[in-house]
Amino acid sequence: MESGLPKTRNGSHVDGFADVPQGLLAKPLKAWPAPPVFTLVPNAIQMSDTGYFHLHLVSDATGETLIMVARAAAAQYANVAPVEHLYPMVRSKKQLDNVLAEITEAPGLVLYTLLEEDLIQILEDKCRDLGLPCMSVLGPILRLFQSYLGAETMQRVGAQHVLNAEYFQRIDALNYTMFHDDGQHVDGLEEADVVLIGVSRTSKTPTSIYLANRGVKTGNVPLVPGVPLAPAVEKLTRPLVVGLYASPERIVQIRENRLLGLKAYHDDNQYIDKSAVAEEIAYSRRLCAKHNWPSIDVTRRSIEETAAAVVRLLSERRRQPIG
Repeated sequence: MESGLPKTRNGSHVDGFADVPQGLLAKPLKAWPAPPVFTLVPNAIQMSDTGYFHLHLVSDATGETLIMVARAAAAQYANVAPVEHLYPMVRSKKQLDNVLAEITEAPGLVLYTLLEEDLIQILEDKCRDLGLPCMSVLGPILRLFQSYLGAETMQRVGAQHVLNAEYFQRIDALNYTMFHDDGQHVDGLEEADVVLIGVSRTSKTPTSIYLANRGVKTGNVPLVPGVPLAPAVEKLTRPLVVGLYASPERIVQIRENRLLGLKAYHDDNQYIDKSAVAEEIAYSRRLCAKHNWPSIDVTRRSIEETAAAVVRLLSERRRQPIG
């Protein structure tokens, strides 16, 4: 018996639900409304020749979800860039009226994560009148959850920001990370989940803070030429120790920019001498090999990508059998 799901040309069900038995998806109590996407009237709104377009993000909470989704999508278009207009904590008609006035003044794409039906209707009606594309970011996901779980949403605004155990774990991790930044209090590093080591300008601190915001207690220790690594770090057993390194060219470039900003640039400075920097990095690699610590090349990685690699290593380590 067919499940009633749409099929592709080869006969398999779309969205990864191939061969789903009848009744596996629960019958929804009340369908979540489909997100409206209003097609623009041809030539009604012209994007500026500068390659910029207005992107309006309307949220009844902090707007973090909207920002991440919008930027991930916008990053796929190399020749255009969004001018972001973020409207967080929109929970009343008066607040929404102010938003609509700005959208009218600077027309563009409109994305929202509102849950209040009255506010949604007002926003959609206005966008329809202006001929603007308007879409709920959460709508399709909520419909998928609802079709599978067979339960209506509670429509709790900002439900992901509740003060639960996970939230306080993140705060605790952030406090720990700030206290153990840049080689401070190495005697307490045994309590960390992750310890990052590396030469100067390998993004140890921002990566540590990023990990802490995800509940990972992270310390970091710099490798300084002529200064031996603290014995307490070499004896660590509980935390995952990860070495961060980059190409000498990249390190020199970052250091030169930093010194120029501080107006402390000197051509004979060993801090930016390519040969000296190459030796620093070589020492870092040897140290990690000696202790069997994994290393990550951050030359072309963003902070987010480096943190994701660390989390993957941490997950693999925790899956390993003890003993």
